[in-house]
Amino acid sequence: MDRTEKRAFVALLASVFAETSMVVVTQNKGLTVAEVTDLRRRMRAAGVTYKVAKNRLTALALEGTSFDGIAPLLKGPTALAWSTDAVAVAKVAVEFAKTNDKLVVLGGALGTQTLDASGIKALSELPSLEALRASLLGMLQTPATRIAGILQAPGGQIARVLAAYAKEGSTEAEAA
Repeated sequence: MDRTEKRAFVALLASVFAETSMVVVTQNKGLTVAEVTDLRRRMRAAGVTYKVAKNRLTALALEGTSFDGIAPLLKGPTALAWSTDAVAVAKVAVEFAKTNDKLVVLGGALGTQTLDASGIKALSELPSLEALRASLLGMLQTPATRIAGILQAPGGQIARVLAAYAKEGSTEAEAA
């Protein structure tokens, strides 16, 4: 890379760090091409971006952002994963690290809060944004369902009473 490419790359990373909510730093010693391809596919499916970047350029891009606390993690062969959904990026990185010993989650940052590897693991155990939305929607719909059931119950009881009287009246008419 020449200087202009490096400047453009630093500017790109700085703009990414300004827009994202979560960054995870991983160490990837000895991953094969097939393993990296699998990891990138999983990350992309979850809406996460995964990038191997030079540590020095990443440190320059981190300066002045809310993620500058992760700069000490940038030692050795590192890669960054980021997304606006904090749980998704942590979940994919931790799940892949469980199945592959060559990928190690070093830590990350959630906004201004710097997290170590155990913090990332704890974050990955939270339900995803879609699951939280679904449970919230379910909680909101439950009272409405109960109210509808309560409102329908008296009408149903009246209908059953009238049906019983009508049935009783028809059996009396048949008997006579």
